[in-house]
Amino acid sequence: MNIYTKTGDEGETGLFWGGRVPKNDPRCEAYGAIDQAVSALGLARVTCQDSLIKDLILRFQNELFTVGAELATLPENYQEMQNNYRTVDNQMVIDLEGIIDELGQEVELPPNFIVPGASTGSAAIDVARSTLRVAERRIVDLNQRELLVNKFVLKYINRLSDTLFMLARYEDRHLPVEVITGQKLDQS
Repeated sequence: MNIYTKTGDEGETGLFWGGRVPKNDPRCEAYGAIDQAVSALGLARVTCQDSLIKDLILRFQNELFTVGAELATLPENYQEMQNNYRTVDNQMVIDLEGIIDELGQEVELPPNFIVPGASTGSAAIDVARSTLRVAERRIVDLNQRELLVNKFVLKYINRLSDTLFMLARYEDRHLPVEVITGQKLDQS
């Protein structure tokens, strides 16, 4: 199997379930940003210490593949994709809210701003979160252009960003507040 197909050499790419668009198409920008978030989550997964966090991150990476597939499908091909693959739904959003609530019971948020970098794991999660916010802006653009078929995708990405914020705080739940807020940089 060749990794190179040469079909994109002229600046176009194929979409899921058919169709070709320029590589700078808003749809490609959106699923490309999702791909960046999946990679950033991979870095977070290998740097975090807690097995619950690792398991959740792997779950989120797989769910983001679903998001990417939806974003890489033209509206006219969406029904075929939906008939053959899972799509983002309200239950996925509700599940994230449950995770946020559970993590919130274990984490006490400080009264001031949190400066990313209290630990390697939380910093990596925060990078993934901010990368996902870029993807969210690209998805908003698709929605404004009426190219987003499934509105749950936007809700899911918004809620996942919130979940990653709490997950980073959970990773640092045993650290002093001064370290979490960047007031004390020595973490030993």
